[in-house]
Amino acid sequence: MSVDLAGFLGVVLLAYLVPGPDFLVVVRAAARSTSLGRAAALGAQTGLCVHMCSAALGLSVIAARSALAFTVIKLAGAAYLVYLGVRALLDAREDARAFGPQRAQRWRPRDGHAPRSGAIAPVGRRTGFTQGFLTNVLNPKAALFFLSVLPQFVDRGASPTEQIFLLGALDIVIGIVYWQAVVGLAGRLRAVLGRPAWRRRCEQISGCLFIAIGVGVAAVE
Repeated sequence: MSVDLAGFLGVVLLAYLVPGPDFLVVVRAAARSTSLGRAAALGAQTGLCVHMCSAALGLSVIAARSALAFTVIKLAGAAYLVYLGVRALLDAREDARAFGPQRAQRWRPRDGHAPRSGAIAPVGRRTGFTQGFLTNVLNPKAALFFLSVLPQFVDRGASPTEQIFLLGALDIVIGIVYWQAVVGLAGRLRAVLGRPAWRRRCEQISGCLFIAIGVGVAAVE
């Protein structure tokens, strides 16, 4: 079995470095807490496992050849991204009501963490994992990567199923290392990101980006 690992690694690294829905979900979660960020990252990588198994078993081929199946997946993913965007904008508005200008000025970070009395309710790791998982598993681009890009690096003279699992597992491992670095960086910036004004602005920006990406996914033919 001869696999073009160098070329595959280059494509995978480039795919991770280009921000997408997964990046927004993980960074938004990591801005609240390191454990939440790790949970969201684990959810995203679990979603990749679903795509990998689907591609290896041929389910992705069926979905890609069926216009209806692909459209359903695409619209479901777009709707979920729009939901996350609306949720982020609502969180920002609720936070603005709870933190008036004078209270925001008096706020001081304590050990790099935002005060627990903020308007945005704490989010459990299960919720973070679910958001990361659904964002990835409903992303048609992730499915198409395993269907169209990954096979380009497969040796046609050997078992494609084994190679898809091998390359897919390598992709997931690389992602785990990448997300750990992203979550760690977000943790270092949490003292700034946790300030009420910054937190509201981040929620507003991420909300608009989620909605824009969701609309873009739905509009793509």
